[in-house]
Amino acid sequence: MFTRLVDNQRVLDQWFNPQNTPVVGEKPDYRFSLANERTFLAWIRTALALLAGGLACAQFLPPLQIAYLREGIAIALLLLGGVVALRAVDHWARTERAMRLGTDLPKSRFPAVLALVVALGAVLLVIAVLVKAIW
Repeated sequence: MFTRLVDNQRVLDQWFNPQNTPVVGEKPDYRFSLANERTFLAWIRTALALLAGGLACAQFLPPLQIAYLREGIAIALLLLGGVVALRAVDHWARTERAMRLGTDLPKSRFPAVLALVVALGAVLLVIAVLVKAIW
């Protein structure tokens, strides 16, 4: 457990103080680092879109037939946006480290999980719209 705490501290240090992080391995081709950064920025755009959607739901959707559905949607989108942003920086740091060490890039289930969560949310919203149309 103590080693996990030390690892987390190292990761946080790499996030916020990259100049203080000891450089490991060899410097990767700058094109790969730039591609990694573009991927990070794409995930950040996704996080911002989710946050904007959450705020839009909270501010502009009228109260719905189902009690607290509007608030539930808003909170879910806001939380998902925060998780995506944190996951983006973590994936960027792990990928950069793997490139420097010449190891395989980190595998991630996060894109599949995110797609399933969004699809589930879409299904729930379709059900909510149908319930409102029928009643």
